[in-house]
Amino acid sequence: MSDAVLTDAAPDAVDDHGDHGHDDAHGGHHSSLGLSNTKLAMWLFLGSECLLFGGLISTYMLYRNRHSENLGPDQLWDIPFTSASSFVLLTSSLTMVLAVSAANRQDLRNTKIYLTVTALLGGLFVAGQIYEFTTFYREGLGFTTSLFSSSFFTLTGFHGVHVSIGIIMLIATVGMLSKDKISGDKAEAVEMVGLYWHFVDIVWIIIFTLVYLIPA
Repeated sequence: MSDAVLTDAAPDAVDDHGDHGHDDAHGGHHSSLGLSNTKLAMWLFLGSECLLFGGLISTYMLYRNRHSENLGPDQLWDIPFTSASSFVLLTSSLTMVLAVSAANRQDLRNTKIYLTVTALLGGLFVAGQIYEFTTFYREGLGFTTSLFSSSFFTLTGFHGVHVSIGIIMLIATVGMLSKDKISGDKAEAVEMVGLYWHFVDIVWIIIFTLVYLIPA
């Protein structure tokens, strides 16, 4: 009976080995977690970014009451404007999802279109942030005005830098797709940019809620 069991198990072992070799040949190098090395590296990077933004948000929450009576959130925040700007950034998450979906379908044309639209929406958000910073500065709120202003500009400015980096990544990806410069899996490359972009959007939701919507 044991011989029969071994005989039945042998083909399965051969099939498993063959499938594994097939995956290695077409799916790239994978970690023990079942993720590609590229995707694992991106998740580790985003994990470190979570720690960074966690520290910046904690610092702001600690110092958000350290301001003068005339230059605090109640006098400065323009909630309707910031809400509209936030909506623009969140809309870019939708276009990013559409870009990843198109890339998975190998629809190069729509992938580039949605990536470009995502970059434009991100640029509109950054422009709104620059306008907001300029308005605050004209009203007397500078980086060194108070601990509140320092922590606020550091937190939101650092996020703006991350959005700008994301825009550069989006434009670069469109250029590389157009010139066929991506040697590996194009869909995975677009997905990596998408992971970063969604992270930036999620961080802004947290910042917008804690900084603008919850009173000090």
